[in-house]
Amino acid sequence: MPVGDWRKGIEAMAGDDDYVYDEESGEWRPASEMAAEAAAASVARDASGNLLADGDSVVLVKDLKVKGTSTTLKQGTVIRSIRLTANPEEVDCRHDAIRGLVLRTEFLRKR
Repeated sequence: MPVGDWRKGIEAMAGDDDYVYDEESGEWRPASEMAAEAAAASVARDASGNLLADGDSVVLVKDLKVKGTSTTLKQGTVIRSIRLTANPEEVDCRHDAIRGLVLRTEFLRKR
């Protein structure tokens, strides 16, 4: 087999897709497949499983003590105009008494 022929065979097998090593499974997987899974995993959901988006209003599902203050946010408190963060389990929001508040999505329900 001439030297250049094996390269053509590898290019034909690979196609147009790049492959990335997945450390969890120990396999080489298509980059597009890995990117699609990462995008699906980064979706923010509330305690009921509803999708959250920037600007949504949410309601607290339980009383929460706020670290660094003596304030407790009561169940049923409405938080308006949330902002999603890079972490899909956390939401940036503002409350009348507390500025720069970050809440976990497991304690929120979409209004």
